[in-house]
Amino acid sequence: MGVMTKVVRFTEFGGPGVLSVVDEPDPTPGPGEAVVDVEAIGLNRAESMFRTGTYIEPTRLPAGLGYEAAGTVAALGEGVERWSVGDPVSVVPAFSMNDYTVYAQKAVVPARAMVPRPVDAVTGAAVWMPFLVAYAGLLEPGVLRPADTMLVTAASSSVGLAAMAVANRIGAVPIATSRTHAKAGRLIEAGAAQVIATGEEDLVARCREITGGRGLDVVFDAVAGPGVETMAGAVRPGGTIVIHGRLSGEPAVFPTETLPDLVMRSFTLFAMAKDPERLRRAAAFISAGLAAGDFAPQVDRVFEGLDSVVEAHEYLESNAQVGKIVLKP
Repeated sequence: MGVMTKVVRFTEFGGPGVLSVVDEPDPTPGPGEAVVDVEAIGLNRAESMFRTGTYIEPTRLPAGLGYEAAGTVAALGEGVERWSVGDPVSVVPAFSMNDYTVYAQKAVVPARAMVPRPVDAVTGAAVWMPFLVAYAGLLEPGVLRPADTMLVTAASSSVGLAAMAVANRIGAVPIATSRTHAKAGRLIEAGAAQVIATGEEDLVARCREITGGRGLDVVFDAVAGPGVETMAGAVRPGGTIVIHGRLSGEPAVFPTETLPDLVMRSFTLFAMAKDPERLRRAAAFISAGLAAGDFAPQVDRVFEGLDSVVEAHEYLESNAQVGKIVLKP
């Protein structure tokens, strides 16, 4: 038997308990691929949905998990010239989890999905997915501009926190939503100008009050579903709702009753992450924010060892976290 590595796999859909750790032969990179010695893994809601068979693409069983990791290059496949063995890298979501996964001690990934890692491994596993989503949804299409007021739903998520940091870096004003005021203090510390507790306050009235009656310029929404119609009532004429997730699991309905002057956008991160030139620009923006100290991932908790993956996924689904959950294999 050759050298083995530990990998997380599952053979049926279900809760965190379907995940198990197995020994597999060390991976070998093919053309255009690299093997990464994984030091830290960033957990994402997409992986929970992939595990339950409710993600945006069907899950092919048996399956693995993981979009986001940090480590060092261990081996390079044919035709990979940009990288050298030993380079510190982060792996970004530029592939399908049906093809590649990173919940492992060693992971083979497409070389195009790696970016330089000028930070420690935990930071490197926690920063890219959230900030790439914020960049792709807000800055690349020119939706968010200085002085704009933006409502961020699911603001305590890693993507929500990144969107607020991006807003603050360019001079926009982020307003966070949370179901209650329990997380308000932490959201203000994380950069929110205001926090609206949607279970305790009238969202539209508070947005109108905060904006002096003008209305929101942008909504950055992770929830979709029927709440979109409510948020539309808080947006100024010509404003934009950007939908980047569907945590509600319900269809989003355009508010046709009032036919507002409203732009609704949706996007997937993969369209940008799979385009080398667009990813290069995004990486430059995020790296500059890291270097300036404006972008720092909010790491809520670090789990030690792949054997704690079930516990980590249970915590992911508890919604108790503010920011990113990281697993160190």
